[in-house]
Amino acid sequence: MRLAIVSDIHANLPALEVVLADAESAGVDQLWCLGDVVGYGAHPDECASLIAERCALCLVGNHDLAVLGELDDSAFSPAAAAAVRWTRETARPETIEFLRGLEPADESRDVALYHASPRDPIWEYVLWPDQAAECIAVQAARVSLIGHSHVALFFVVTEDRDRGPGQAIELEDVARGAQASAGTRLDLSDGRWLINPGSVGQPRDGDPRAAWLELDTDAWEATYHRVEYEIDRAADAIAANELPEHLAKRLYVGQ
Repeated sequence: MRLAIVSDIHANLPALEVVLADAESAGVDQLWCLGDVVGYGAHPDECASLIAERCALCLVGNHDLAVLGELDDSAFSPAAAAAVRWTRETARPETIEFLRGLEPADESRDVALYHASPRDPIWEYVLWPDQAAECIAVQAARVSLIGHSHVALFFVVTEDRDRGPGQAIELEDVARGAQASAGTRLDLSDGRWLINPGSVGQPRDGDPRAAWLELDTDAWEATYHRVEYEIDRAADAIAANELPEHLAKRLYVGQ
């Protein structure tokens, strides 16, 4: 199966629209979303409607849970908390109902999915190799997908040929990894992988273009994609709804 993996849309409709169009042009079979459909941006209803319609699978993220009132927004930055409260007050009932039906992890498939990490699907930011190795040691599948950090990156622990078949990796195993630029291709046929597609709606890796990942589970290959979108349109909507100015400015720099 050829999959389009998206994450951290954050109510950025212009970014989501171009990513969905790019994925459709690539001829993928299904779309999967790793969560945080809402928060930060000004189009929660439109983004939730598109994800509900187009995605075969969607997780719930920490911002989604905060909008539902299942996480305390005092744990968020002031700007993020303001966006959570605005979304909670303005979102349509259909949006809330959709988010309420989602879970933060799915370990039922050949590829395991977590919003944040295998050991903490809601909160943990996986950014460093040592930390990634500990997560890979407990993930439910050989290849796993995470979002949450808004950084396109990957980690791999090479299979030890001295181990017996199916023997689990150990916490002391070393992971190697890197940020992934547009066009990066991964051969996933060997090793245990933890992969972040990057963020659709608020990238934080210095590239302001919307990010998504193409994953082929037959060939076990992955390709990172970036797509330009109308940042002005997303930023103007944030300003028009009197959300914090910072949330608009950061879109232009990918941070």
